[in-house]
Amino acid sequence: MRLFNYLLAGCLVTVGAVAQAASVPGLYQVREAVEGQGAEARAAATGKALQTLVLRLTGDPKAAQGAALASLRKDPQRIISQFGYEAGPPETLVVDFDPGSTERALHQAGLALWGSNRPSIIGWWLNETVEGSHLVGDGQAEASVLRQAAQHRGLPLRLPLADLQEQLVADGAQLDSQAPDALRDASQRYATDAVLAVHARQGEGGWQAGWQLWLGDTHEQGRAEGADPASLADAVMRAVSLRLAPRFVTRPGSGSDLRIQVEGMNLPRYAELGRTLEPYGAQLRQVDGDTLTYAVTGNREQLRAQLGLAKLHELPAAPAPVPAPVPRQTAARPRPRHHRPSRSRVCASVGEHRLPGLKRAASALSPSL
Repeated sequence: MRLFNYLLAGCLVTVGAVAQAASVPGLYQVREAVEGQGAEARAAATGKALQTLVLRLTGDPKAAQGAALASLRKDPQRIISQFGYEAGPPETLVVDFDPGSTERALHQAGLALWGSNRPSIIGWWLNETVEGSHLVGDGQAEASVLRQAAQHRGLPLRLPLADLQEQLVADGAQLDSQAPDALRDASQRYATDAVLAVHARQGEGGWQAGWQLWLGDTHEQGRAEGADPASLADAVMRAVSLRLAPRFVTRPGSGSDLRIQVEGMNLPRYAELGRTLEPYGAQLRQVDGDTLTYAVTGNREQLRAQLGLAKLHELPAAPAPVPAPVPRQTAARPRPRHHRPSRSRVCASVGEHRLPGLKRAASALSPSL
């Protein structure tokens, strides 16, 4: 890779045609336990819901208590569109925050935000008790606990079928391994961006778990604990969210001025790319047939990570061809040659200049972009 004043003038190509980022549904809806429907109990639960939302959108555990949000903590109602109650146990307060008002308030506070387009995760969760161990599958009762925890922390989580073959693969040794090749192979059928492996154990004082997360070439790991399966699941999902957020949060107006050029564009890809680039204040600057040029502002590495969620991966540009020497007496000024990829390719060059060197087969196109 070669870096220029703005960003690598290389190409981004779609590979791994099926894995897709996921738009988190209900990102601005928060559920919190509440002790009764009185004003005092509702105010306490609403304040907790605001903390959960701010953490969900920023990935910063200190943001909700910062001085910049002091006025919002005093009057969170100004960003709430509606609230209601769900019967328990435990009884739950459901708070719907208005997305526009919330984002404006957080931007005015100078906070960077993580958009709704987030890495999809396949979660391999093994529970181990004195009675034995079992893999949590999509149709099992424990699955709802994991899905609720993922939703609470703003993560798009999928769970495996946990059929016999997967139960044999996803054992404790694989989940604890630093290089679980069999687990990675089993994850391919679910076409997600990231693989989460959790080995949970029940002890005398509660639950403990070691977790690992693979996203692209990155590997994260940690430990969590909880009094019961629900609190353990929430602790794991919170930790995973905090590790992922720094790669994707964006602060409008910060970073470098960049250019992205995309070829092979059609209407579905245009809509998907628009959602991907929305956090970067993307402005369409030029349309030339099926080639679009955008102006964006953002951090280079975060932009690369976000485009990676759309299965656009950066490749080094091919070296420019060296022209054959021409005898001096017959030499003429050569005309500039422009290499243009065929229309069966989809690429995006990011930077001030555009270089050739993108190779991609039409069969590898993602159906959504």
